[in-house]
Amino acid sequence: MTNPVAVGDKVELIIEKEEGTGLIKKILPRQNYVVRQSPRQKRNLHLLASNIDQAIIYMTIVQPMLKQGFIDRFLLMTEPHNIPTIIVFNKADVYEEKDLATYETLKGIYTEIGYKTILTSSVTGQGIEELKAALKDKTTLISGQSGVGKSTSVNALQPQLDIQTLEISEYTGKGQHTTTFAEMHELDFGGYVIDTPGIKMLSFNNLEPQDVAHNFRELFLYSEDCKYNNCTHRNEPKCAVKNAIEEGWISELRYRNYLLILGEVEDQNYWERHRDM
Repeated sequence: MTNPVAVGDKVELIIEKEEGTGLIKKILPRQNYVVRQSPRQKRNLHLLASNIDQAIIYMTIVQPMLKQGFIDRFLLMTEPHNIPTIIVFNKADVYEEKDLATYETLKGIYTEIGYKTILTSSVTGQGIEELKAALKDKTTLISGQSGVGKSTSVNALQPQLDIQTLEISEYTGKGQHTTTFAEMHELDFGGYVIDTPGIKMLSFNNLEPQDVAHNFRELFLYSEDCKYNNCTHRNEPKCAVKNAIEEGWISELRYRNYLLILGEVEDQNYWERHRDM
């Protein structure tokens, strides 16, 4: 781990009264945690948060442009620990008709497999009360790619926090980092949010190929009827997952993301095994 202590950890402290400081004596057992591959030290893991009740991933259809695959990568961080995750599509005030149609399509895909989606706008206030109700009395990790409006949304929920925000870069059309480290904020209507730095990409050096299949929840459900226990749902005969895709029960979009991530994990595991040979 690049950071042994996470925001949300419960610890035992030794207080140094004279200096007004303290030392962490012990990290108490974690209820759960969210971890990602370190963006700088590829062989290490970066601990984002622990002991959370739920997670929220912020997305936009435009400004910045939608990267749908990021949703499935984020869910692959929370699903192994059974952390309920809400998908927030932000900046609804700038959506055109075609953007709203894209949102409705994605809402259908993720609602069907058990994920809640909320359409929000910090400008018009759309969805803010629904979001507030979802956050009330819970500890929530909020994350997303840079520029999707996480910090602006938290400010709309809790104006006195006044978290720093930046506009989208006009040159690149991409978000700019505002939050530089994970920080927990108390909500006056009950609960806490853990705001995290914008994430550019997510990779997985902590997963095996079967972990990927098991944590795409609809693939795992249908895989019970596959002929082979170790079916990768590619070209194996009598694959129940492939049949479900052909019959329209599983989203082809999710399946393509699954194949992409699976290939990356297999490649990474291969090079890790052969690194020191």
